[in-house]
Amino acid sequence: MAKLTFHGQSTFTVETGDGTRLVIDPFFTDNPVSDVKRADVGKVDYVLCTHGHFDHFADAIALLEETGATLIATFEIVAFAETQGISNGHPLHIGGGYDFPFGRVKMTPAVHGGQVHGDTTGQFTTVPGGFLMHLDGKRIYHAGDTALTMDMQLLRGKVDVAILPIGDNFTMGPEDAAEAVGFIEPEVVIPVHYDTWPLIEQDPGHFADLVGERARVEVMEPGDVYVP
Repeated sequence: MAKLTFHGQSTFTVETGDGTRLVIDPFFTDNPVSDVKRADVGKVDYVLCTHGHFDHFADAIALLEETGATLIATFEIVAFAETQGISNGHPLHIGGGYDFPFGRVKMTPAVHGGQVHGDTTGQFTTVPGGFLMHLDGKRIYHAGDTALTMDMQLLRGKVDVAILPIGDNFTMGPEDAAEAVGFIEPEVVIPVHYDTWPLIEQDPGHFADLVGERARVEVMEPGDVYVP
């Protein structure tokens, strides 16, 4: 079974049943709520980045250098990483998927910004996305940073665990995220991207109340582990 460990904001490490270790949206060093620093992450086989903003990408290049992991992200983010000396990359794009040794990953639409952190030339931008991952028989959707979109209805019946932002201001707030749960109809929803800074403070209990009986809400603190 895949094991998900939450590290604050939108960052997860995932260990699959065969021992493959993934990091999603690596943000450790400057993350004020992270339970670990980058040096403590250990073995990493793949790094998945939903988009290029610093709170999802700040530790990506260094983590890739230190571990030799393969980057899975949009074509533009992989191209930027190549300019930073990263040779292991697998580009995807919205609507496209690929069968990796550990499972299938498909990129889903997200509505957000396209800046790539660390690009001092202004040459690189990208469209944000999410990941629908098939891991050890479970379907896990990490939405990345996004607004509520009608496209989420296309995920209905295809998701066991939905990881959704609730912080408002930069992403969906609790009300829109609860509406997204209604669109997707997952068994479990994990709220993320809140309480890292005062600007995105939210009450996850209120979010759970809004979701009601539509899904089981798993509120995770940094360092918590969830096994679907």
